[in-house]
Amino acid sequence: MFTDPIADMLSRIKNAIRVNKTDVILPASKLKRAIANLMVKEGLLAGCSEEKDGSMLNLRLALKYIAPGNPVIREIKKVSIPSRRVYAHYNDLPKVLNDKGIAIISTSQGLMTNKDARKRHLGGEVICEIY
Repeated sequence: MFTDPIADMLSRIKNAIRVNKTDVILPASKLKRAIANLMVKEGLLAGCSEEKDGSMLNLRLALKYIAPGNPVIREIKKVSIPSRRVYAHYNDLPKVLNDKGIAIISTSQGLMTNKDARKRHLGGEVICEIY
C-alpha cells in the first residue's frame, strides 16, 4: 500500500525516462487514469491503455521521445503531498517554465491544466508540475 500513489506514478515515469524505456506499467485508479489522459492530451505521453493482469487492472503509459534519448518530459515535480496540500486561487496558479510547461490542477470541475483553470477562473489543488 502506498501513502501517495500519485507520487509513485510520477516517480515511475521519471525513472523510466532516465533509462529510456518505451513504456511504464503501474496499478490503475481513476485519478491516475485522469492524469495520464491529461498528459496524453497535452502531448507529453504517446498513449495510455488499460491492461488486466489476473485480478489487477494496470495502466500502460507509452512514453514520448523527440529523438532517441531525448524525452518530451524533462522534469516532473510533485507539488501537493499528503502532509502539505497546496491550493491556489486562479490568479495565483503557477506558471511553469514561463508557461511552456504545465501544472495539473484538481478543481471542482475535474482535473485540468493551469492554463485551462486560469481561463475558466477556477482554483484548486496543485497536483504536480511538468516541463
